[in-house]
Amino acid sequence: MLHGKRLMVVMPAFRAAKTVEATWRGLPHDIVDKVLLVDDASHDETSEIAKALGIDVLLHETNQGYGANQKTCYTAALNDGADIIVMVHPDYQYEPRLVTAMAAMIESEIYDIVIGSRITGGGALRGGMPLWKYLANRVLTAFQNLLLGAKLSEYHSGYRAYSRQVLEQLNWPGNSDDFVFDNQFLVQGIIAGFRMGEISVPTKYFEDASSINFKRSVRYGLGVLTTTMIGFLNRLGVYKSRLFAAAKKERL
Repeated sequence: MLHGKRLMVVMPAFRAAKTVEATWRGLPHDIVDKVLLVDDASHDETSEIAKALGIDVLLHETNQGYGANQKTCYTAALNDGADIIVMVHPDYQYEPRLVTAMAAMIESEIYDIVIGSRITGGGALRGGMPLWKYLANRVLTAFQNLLLGAKLSEYHSGYRAYSRQVLEQLNWPGNSDDFVFDNQFLVQGIIAGFRMGEISVPTKYFEDASSINFKRSVRYGLGVLTTTMIGFLNRLGVYKSRLFAAAKKERL
């Protein structure tokens, strides 16, 4: 509990056997009420190791995709009664000890969504982010800020904290099952007017850390551009997309 609010950490996992324990050990267990790992049909011992650590595990029998994994995570979090939900990738790329700070920013009721930014503080390249990914991050972020009227340092971090209200109101069940899910979620939050905060987080790129290849990155980038244009047209009132409709309770 964090000042009376139930805090749940969700881990969307795929082949994280080598890193899940280090991630779990870095979590602030004194305030985290529950840790849930959703294994998207890994071909390693991710689930077995997580269960041995005492983590609650849900297993997809077939690989459904990163976005679909998060849908399972957030549905479970709502059903569990969580007030604050923090998504932590179990590949140990992001610093898990910062869950405390991110959750506190939600608990304070100053922010509804908190993003762990790799850009603020200038640590992305020092942490090993490939130059081409860094440049793509900066270009896409500038484009999105311009069209969406926001001022985020980046839209592409996988380290997020949400209030329960955000999960109850946004139509994330209608998002992609692939990697662009994250970006769609943030654009939905901006269009809905949720308050967004950021915190600088160090990041580590290493062999066992998950990272999409160039081909999938291009597909992700195209998805980001499409999502941004739809959001921009929605802001202008020219086009109303289902992405920005209110969540349908029966989907949860």
